[in-house]
Amino acid sequence: MNNQVRTVIAGIGSYVPDTILTNDQLAGMVDTNDEWITQRTGIKQRRVIGQAEYGSAGLAARAARAACQAAKLDPSQLDMIICATITPETLCPATACYVQADLGAAKAVAFDISAACSGFIYAMAVGEKFIQSGSHKNVLVIGAETLTRFTDYTDRSSCILFGDGAGAAVLQPAPSGSDRGICYTTLHTDGTGGDLIYIPAGGSRLPASAQTVAGGQHFLKLRGREVYKFAVEKMQWLLEDCMRACNLSPQDVALVVPHQVNSRVIESAADKLKFPLDKVLVNIDRYGNTSSASIPIALDEAWRAGRIKPGDTVILIAFGAGLTWAGAVVKF
Repeated sequence: MNNQVRTVIAGIGSYVPDTILTNDQLAGMVDTNDEWITQRTGIKQRRVIGQAEYGSAGLAARAARAACQAAKLDPSQLDMIICATITPETLCPATACYVQADLGAAKAVAFDISAACSGFIYAMAVGEKFIQSGSHKNVLVIGAETLTRFTDYTDRSSCILFGDGAGAAVLQPAPSGSDRGICYTTLHTDGTGGDLIYIPAGGSRLPASAQTVAGGQHFLKLRGREVYKFAVEKMQWLLEDCMRACNLSPQDVALVVPHQVNSRVIESAADKLKFPLDKVLVNIDRYGNTSSASIPIALDEAWRAGRIKPGDTVILIAFGAGLTWAGAVVKF
C-alpha cells in the first residue's frame, strides 16, 4: 500500500424515505410491541418506501447526488458507479445502470455488487483497486436497499428488523504525499452459511411461479440465533483485525461505524473488547437494518454531525448474508 496511490473519500451523501414505521404501528400488524422489539434489537422505528414510489435505484440516485455535491463533483465527471444491493431495481439490468442514466453520468461504467450487509465495504474495496490502478479517478460507490419490499409482515421475528435507505461516497486519488484515505480493507466469505440469511425464490434455482409467491418464498428469511452469534463473533474479530493491521489502539480511533444489525450485537462486541461505546456509532434505533446502506448512511450522519473530522481515523465493520464479513480503516 505504501507504494500505491491512496484513495480518499471525497464526499458522502445519504437518503432515506420520508415515511416512518414505528414499533407501535408494527404492533397493529403483527403480534409484537414496542418493549419487545426495543429490548431485542434496539430499533424504535424504520423508514419505509411507498408502494407507488421509486425503487432502490431512486434511493441510490438521491444519495449519489448528495455525495457528488459534497465532493464538489458534477455527476458527468464520474467514470465508475458501483452499487451494492440485494434488493435490485430489476434482476437485469444492474441497479447501477439506472443510477447512471438518472445522474446523466454518461461516461461512467456501471455495475452492481451483491454482498448483502457487507456490500458497501466490498464496493469501496473494488473502487479503491481501480483508483490504485490509475484507470479511474472518480468512482461512486453506493449501498442502496428497499428491504421492506422483501419483508414478510406476518413474521414477527423478521419484519421488525428492516428499513429502506441509501448511502453513497465518491472515491478519488489522494493528493501526492497525503496520509489520508483508505488504509486497510479486509473481505471474507463463508458460503456454507448461505442458508442463514437468504431469499429462496426468484433466481435460477427456484424461478418465480404462482407456487413460490403463494408460499412466501420471495421474502427474506433468516435464522435469528445463528445470525446473532455470527454477528457478535465477526464484529469482535474485525475490530481486532483492523486495529492490529494498522497498529491502532482505541485512543487512535475516532469512531467505529458498524453495520447496524442489532444494538445488542454492537454493545456486546464492544464490551468484550473493552472498546469505549461512545466511540461506536449506533443509529439502528431510527433506521432499522438497512443492509448495505447502513454504513454509508451512518457515515454521512457522523460527518454532518461533526463526529468525524479531517484527520480522524475511522473503522468500518460489516457482516451479512453469504455469509460475508468485511472491514476497513479510513483516515479522513
